[in-house]
Amino acid sequence: MSATKTTCPYCGVGCGVSATVTGPRTVEIKGDAMHPANGGRLCSKGTHLGETVGLGGRLLHPEIGGRQAGWDEALNAVAKGFSDAIAEHGPDSVALYLSGQLLTEDYYVANKLMKGFIGSSNIDTNSRLCMASAVAAHNRAFGEDVVPCNYEDLEQADLIVLVGSNTAWCHPIIWQRIEAARATRGTKLVVVDPRRTETAESADLHLPIRPDGDIALFNGLLAAMKDRGLLDQQYLAAHVDVPEDFWDQLGQTDVAEQAGLSPEALAKFYDLFARHQQTLTLFSQGANQSVCGTDKGNAIINVHLAMGRIGKPGMGPFSITGQPNAMGGREVGGLASMLAVHMGFSAEELSQAQRFWNSPTMVKGPGMKAVDMFRAVHDGRIKAIWIMATNPAVSMPDAGFVREALAKCPLVVVSDVMANTDTGSFAHIKLPALAWAEKDGTVTNSERTISRQRGFFPAPGEARADWDIIADVARRMGHADAFAFDSAASIFREYCAQTAFENDGRRKLNLFSWADVSDADYDALKPMRWGGLSPFADGRFTTPNGRARLLPVEPPPAPAADAAFPLRLNTGRYRDQWHTMTRTGLSPRLSQHRREPLVEVHPADAAAFCIRDGGLARIRTRQGEAIFRAAISEGQRQGELFVPMHWTDQQSSAGRANRLPNQGADPISGQPGFKNSAAAIEAVTPAWTGFLVTREQPELQGVPYWTLIRQRGGWLVEMAGFEEIDLEHLLPEGERVEALDGARGVRRAAVVDGEGRLAAALFLSRSGRLPERDWIAAQLDGEERHAGLALLAGRPAQLPPDRGPIICVCFDVGMKTILGAIAEQQLTSVEAVGAALNAGTNCGSCRPAIRSLLEEQKEAVNA
Repeated sequence: MSATKTTCPYCGVGCGVSATVTGPRTVEIKGDAMHPANGGRLCSKGTHLGETVGLGGRLLHPEIGGRQAGWDEALNAVAKGFSDAIAEHGPDSVALYLSGQLLTEDYYVANKLMKGFIGSSNIDTNSRLCMASAVAAHNRAFGEDVVPCNYEDLEQADLIVLVGSNTAWCHPIIWQRIEAARATRGTKLVVVDPRRTETAESADLHLPIRPDGDIALFNGLLAAMKDRGLLDQQYLAAHVDVPEDFWDQLGQTDVAEQAGLSPEALAKFYDLFARHQQTLTLFSQGANQSVCGTDKGNAIINVHLAMGRIGKPGMGPFSITGQPNAMGGREVGGLASMLAVHMGFSAEELSQAQRFWNSPTMVKGPGMKAVDMFRAVHDGRIKAIWIMATNPAVSMPDAGFVREALAKCPLVVVSDVMANTDTGSFAHIKLPALAWAEKDGTVTNSERTISRQRGFFPAPGEARADWDIIADVARRMGHADAFAFDSAASIFREYCAQTAFENDGRRKLNLFSWADVSDADYDALKPMRWGGLSPFADGRFTTPNGRARLLPVEPPPAPAADAAFPLRLNTGRYRDQWHTMTRTGLSPRLSQHRREPLVEVHPADAAAFCIRDGGLARIRTRQGEAIFRAAISEGQRQGELFVPMHWTDQQSSAGRANRLPNQGADPISGQPGFKNSAAAIEAVTPAWTGFLVTREQPELQGVPYWTLIRQRGGWLVEMAGFEEIDLEHLLPEGERVEALDGARGVRRAAVVDGEGRLAAALFLSRSGRLPERDWIAAQLDGEERHAGLALLAGRPAQLPPDRGPIICVCFDVGMKTILGAIAEQQLTSVEAVGAALNAGTNCGSCRPAIRSLLEEQKEAVNA
């Protein structure tokens, strides 16, 4: 069977995927060697997409009040619920909350319905949580939300500065391109990040900045460049507006103090920036997810504009998006703060949009951004909300408040691919949507490249495309002519036509040449980048006078000391997981890198608060609390904690990170500040700990602490409790072998099926001493027949090699395997390890870890 060319559904790199169907719901995944974003490379998540396309847990039929319903009944209920709320309370009483997981065509139809036909701008997206500050910074500086760079700049830069980006983990294909530039060109790398991540470990210079110290850092950098006479006065005079007092506010503060850096580190950074004209500054969530994220973006952009380092190869400020179609959503107006096709809310732009759509009820101005939207749901101003392809009960800050809001709302509609999500538990109506591998449309990546997502499996059950569901509701609300779309191609044509409508060069986003694309040409569409290599190569910007703007920005004040919450909490991503794990959590392979959510703690803080490595710890903020497994790490700044954002009620009883941040948001962009919350930590001492491996997903109600991940052939559950409880319900029927040592508080039990294969095994201990999980869990997927003693011992009579923690998930290579090969074969480079074990030769995200192991081994030999 021929391969289908499609696009990865994870991060904003937008990698091309070649998918060859091998069975009814099986597929072979490879990178698309012809796609310009990745040239055939895939990260660990993309590599293992084939493990995520099964139908387990899928929502396959519409539901109303928990019962299965037909599409007519469900869509009539949605249309009536929204129409009744609008009639009684006005158009701002309803809202749509969308996702960067949607395709551009889905976004376009939703935005058109809400802003042009319902007459409200209460449509926002989870892109508000990751990229809204970059959007606002672009609009303030350039007059339009335009990314001025492209991936080819990575190969042409002499200096790359990563700001708030653990690129090796979160954008591994970009990381591979950076590594290639360093190897072939000698490109220098600076990483600005409070944590010493694996990305930072590989840098020429790591700046362990204080949380929200970025503005002070880049203001100080610009002042230093001015003092050295390195500003591009010719470029400034020709292309940039500078406020009269702009230069006066630079350099007026103690940069080292405000940024939390040593003067020596600052001097090294300034020297690197001064020496390398071709400088590319990539900034991502660490910069954006802040109550001053827009100012951070403008501080970075200011430096590039003032030095003329923009619109030319190998240089510029480069916002790296988090989601596969955050850019596409921005292009078609998926944010409450913009109209479609990069238009704002001026009278002229509102008129243009209304005339293009021939709409009866046009909005008058911006709507409620995500945080304000859920506040309005909570206080009753919003009576009906439709949530599509996202999980705000987990992903929003102060997620407990969001759950209260959804519980109060008279009508909650959820379109999703999964039957059970934390948000779906609040839904009055559930609508089954197509998933990746089934849906058809376009996405736009971080460098403005539009690519096709193509389905290669038929729609399961009664699932439908999101655009089709939205258009059907619009028709039932009385707008049949405007929503008579019959394909994704017909929507794409209308969107492209709107980008060109009365544009006349006013906006860089103009897709006029694709406005008449045929269905066949749309089906065959190859990746295309709008705006060229750099939309600002001509020095013309999308402001009334065609000039960019420098924006005065000031560092925020340091947070007040708080004895009750003395630490600062940062949240972020893990290498092999994505968002709330509704897709990556289906992959046994991707679940092995981090089996539980960890709180990373500096050793000095661990000592001060009696936190034990591997023990449990409770994090508290004024919004809530959560429990994590503790990992003591020198990579943490002292006084700061880090937790992952992926775990939900589906995978953990206590490890939800977004219970903890408050609702504080950037006043310009509305983006929440996930990275700098006041927090406290304390040790949690359970009465017992244990784990369970089982073929069938267990019912864990009543277990105080648990986390659940997939294993090949079943599940692995980590558990703990504070009093003795009955756990018999966790073990299935079957032949049982058991060992009990009441004096030492140890219980081990295993159940085998009629053929002697492991069905489940339970290990409990009061002392915390438990056998390793790997061999026991592996028996779930094997055909081996077992005697009881081996299972109870937690190991076979002849021990297999201990691989250690998995380092390379692509090839399933453990730490001890790598260390053994380094010692035995005298390997001295990452490439040599790759040649010997394959580790690090696919996605590259484990290469920094391999490099660290090589350094450790070298130090041990030389000690």
